[in-house]
Amino acid sequence: MNICIIGAGGHGEVVLDTVRAAGEHKVSAFFDSNPLAKGKIIDGIEVVGTPDIANLPFLVAIGDVHARKEITEQLVAKGLEPVTTIHPTAYCASNAKVGPGSIVCAGAILCTHACVGQGGIINTSAVVEHHCQLGDFVHIAPGCVLTGRVTVEDEAFIGAGTTIIPCRNIGKSAVVGAGAVVTRDVPPAVTVAGVPARIMNSNA
Repeated sequence: MNICIIGAGGHGEVVLDTVRAAGEHKVSAFFDSNPLAKGKIIDGIEVVGTPDIANLPFLVAIGDVHARKEITEQLVAKGLEPVTTIHPTAYCASNAKVGPGSIVCAGAILCTHACVGQGGIINTSAVVEHHCQLGDFVHIAPGCVLTGRVTVEDEAFIGAGTTIIPCRNIGKSAVVGAGAVVTRDVPPAVTVAGVPARIMNSNA
């Protein structure tokens, strides 16, 4: 199936590589919100315009969780379909679930009964252990380790190299700073960082 990628930055290149490695779809075009990107060629694929003119099934390759949700909803309202891609070097248990519009990058692991909602990013070498439940538009950055039965609510961002101990809950729109060790539940719409992770500020 011919698809397009929304977002022509570095993550867009990662998504393109993942789609090509998976071999299920063919990327026909990039779209990017920066009008100055029009005409740029990325690994042989042209940026043909802004996302509002997209006309193909799509993957949103934007790390910002809120922007990814907004663009996805706009394109779905136009009748376009979000697609899913999983790199062939990723491991997904047979009973793991990955929602539409999500990407599972190289070396990532989704263990038994892990569930990823729509529009999620499971980035390079992230580990999502057994029975973890991830909401919609969650971004799990490279090298994270989510141990068993962790819940990550919608639009949360988990920074690179974070470790979350079992059975913890990360609230909606929370941000966990890179390298944090989460030993307690994280409330919605706050930023936490450190070892152990502590609240830095509110994102509300």
